Amino acid sequence: MDHVETGRRAADAGDWTAAGHAFVRAAMDGSAEGAELAVGVTDRLVPLADAGSADAAALLAGILLEYADESELPRAVAYARASAGAGHPAGQRTYGYLLQSGIGVEEDPVAAEGLFRAAAEAGDAFAAFNLGQVTDDFDESLALLRTAADGGIEVAGAVLADRLSSVDRDEEALRWYLWAAERGHVGCMNAAACWYRDGFGTAPDPVQAVRWFLVMLAYGNGDGVHESIQLVKAGALDEAGIREAGRLAGDPGAAEALLPFLP
Repeated sequence: MDHVETGRRAADAGDWTAAGHAFVRAAMDGSAEGAELAVGVTDRLVPLADAGSADAAALLAGILLEYADESELPRAVAYARASAGAGHPAGQRTYGYLLQSGIGVEEDPVAAEGLFRAAAEAGDAFAAFNLGQVTDDFDESLALLRTAADGGIEVAGAVLADRLSSVDRDEEALRWYLWAAERGHVGCMNAAACWYRDGFGTAPDPVQAVRWFLVMLAYGNGDGVHESIQLVKAGALDEAGIREAGRLAGDPGAAEALLPFLP
């Protein structure tokens, strides 16, 4: 069952908090309908939040910040603050974000870091991701980003790979670029392709390079097409290698289009 349908069933049962969470998950997966439905349940969440539900307040703050217009910012701030004050991890993470960025409140990075830490220690993966980006402790940053990645936050793998690359831990970095690429992060697909092409963190592998350049096409990004053509023109792959790259990418047709560029 998809998240929108899960949310509709929860709404039919009168569980507006569960409905809101499901609609937000759908919106995070790219569903415009999910975002619209999430905004639509805010009126149902207000009484719950006003009655003291920290979960409803955190959810309401998140929806208003992400999917409502700017006029709702004061309400979003108020509900985030209330939820954070009640010790709710999502509320702490959301209010910490507002404090860190100075959105709707005076900027306070120290307080923000404290809230991120409290939420991360409570198991909030997004808070671990946020804390991993602001902590001055490099090793702690790596550990937090791994925790966030383990929690399913795709971009955490990308940031982790960048951090590892910055200290020349290239083999580890490539593994995380691949981890994020396999989960749909287009920037990491490009990074993996370039690293395989140039032999960073691994031996040069033009088949894998073209594979990831071609996968980018499925996500509407054609930036790797020219790079693939250049590799083929240079003789880095033969006909079998091109077709293998297409097979691995799940796009044999794109691979066939490269064959006329063989020298």
